[in-house]
Formats: sequence, structure tokens, C-alpha cells
Amino acid sequence: MGQGGEPRRAQAYDGELGAAVARAQQGDEAAFAVAYRIVQPGLLGYLRGIVGDDAEDVASDAWLEIARDLGRFKGDGAGFRGWSATIARHRALDHLRRQRVRPRAATIEQDVLELPGPSSTHDQALESLSTEYALELVRGLPRDQAEAVLLRVVVGLDGPAAARVLGKRPGAVRTAAYRGLKRLARQLDGESVTDEEPRTLGESK
Repeated sequence: MGQGGEPRRAQAYDGELGAAVARAQQGDEAAFAVAYRIVQPGLLGYLRGIVGDDAEDVASDAWLEIARDLGRFKGDGAGFRGWSATIARHRALDHLRRQRVRPRAATIEQDVLELPGPSSTHDQALESLSTEYALELVRGLPRDQAEAVLLRVVVGLDGPAAARVLGKRPGAVRTAAYRGLKRLARQLDGESVTDEEPRTLGESK
């Protein structure tokens, strides 16, 4: 349930999400559907940033694994978003390894971009972008920055949760997200950035 006209924030649903997950773990299928509806938009936007047009298929695989392992999950709504993002990321990287292709260009839905991270003007700046331009800019970032921005802005994870998904220290992820968002803000302002060759999310480190 959104609050009149404000940008929807993933964090606003965490109470409802935590309650739905708890009921789903007791076998309530309707509650699992509620959890799916809350988490899927951000998860799909994140996957589009990694695997492009194959995001729907990868998301389906991820949700099969989430449903299978739901009984083992322990945590609240925010924890469930992080846990589901970790599963989705593993499925996406497996997919890229199998396909051995670079991620294709894709679009992030505008409503997904309207999930800014808490109290960051850089995050809020992304709301004004057109979808193709937004993803083009994000995909032009170094991989660590791009994934950090996607997890923070699109999935709505906080720094420590994003760090757990990426298997890195929270400080490193905060720095990567800050640098990525700062660079995006500079591009929005029309300032020049370095001439380095854009890297895709599919490249190995």
C-alpha cells in the first residue's frame, strides 16, 4: 500500500514482507504470493541490469530456489530481500557462465527506478532519468560500482545487506555505491567523466 504520491521505497514494505514470509514458512501460499509481489519488481530490475532480456527466466529459476529453501530462511523483511537477491545473483552468474555472453542492453522499468535508497541525493537523481538512459549509465560503471548501485537503488538494500550479497566488506560496497552514484550525478549534470572504456557487468574482475 503506497502512501499518497510519494516515491515507493522498498523499505516501506519490510514490515508487511516480514509478516508474509513468516506466514509463508507455515505453508500459507497466499502469503508467499504477497512476498513475491513485494520483492519481484526490485529483483527483476536488478537481474535486468546483469542478464538483460533473460531476466524473467533467471528470476523464475531464483524463485523456484527461494520457494524450495524458504524453510531454512531466518530473518525479517529486509533480511528476506537480501537473501532473495543473493539467490538471484548466483542464478544470474550461473546463467552468464553457461551462456558465455556479455549482458545485453535492457531497460529498467521506471517504477523500479523510483525506489531510491534512504537519504541520498544521488539516489534521488536517478528518478528523473529515462529508463534506457538510466541503464546505459549504470552499465557504463565499473562492475563493482554498477552492482552496488543496482542493489542499493533498485533492490533497496542497505550497505551491510548489499555487502553480504556481494561477499564484500560493507565499507567497500558503500564506497563503490557512493562512487557510482557520484559519477552518475556528474553525468546528469553534464560534466565530463574519464574516457575509460565502459565495462559490462558480465566481465570478470
